Amino acid sequence: MATYKTTYRGVYRVLNPQKYRGDITQVIWRSTWELRFMKWCDSNSSVLEWGSETVIIPYVSPVDKRVHRYFVDFYMKVLDKKQQIKKYLVEIKPERFTRPPEKPKRVTKKFIDEVFQYGVNEAKWKAAFEYCSDRNMSFLILTEKDLGIKESKKHG
Repeated sequence: MATYKTTYRGVYRVLNPQKYRGDITQVIWRSTWELRFMKWCDSNSSVLEWGSETVIIPYVSPVDKRVHRYFVDFYMKVLDKKQQIKKYLVEIKPERFTRPPEKPKRVTKKFIDEVFQYGVNEAKWKAAFEYCSDRNMSFLILTEKDLGIKESKKHG
């Protein structure tokens, strides 16, 4: 029930395999935004280690009330400006999908799908915040604004 199409996909070739946590032959990007973040993690000297879809968190979907598995986009361990090590889980998402959809004048199937998807995302993110809180980590949702990307109709 995706509310937007992923128009790009590929396998990222890790340049610094000593930093990657996971199978370096299976680093799949599902959007150009994810690809941009991968390149940043791989080349940034403050990023000590990173992984793509290496952390899986169970969550209960509000749609079917069943337990599902949330593959968080990224794990990252960084050395911050105070020389302290911080760990993060990071989700890359278009900014418009980080808030409830606006109700149109006429309720369409697309709007209903977006409402369901937003509910699922909220459940995933709540589970991720709890997971991180229990492990002294932080959960971040990064959008095109955080990545310095101007949103276009062709989300990549």
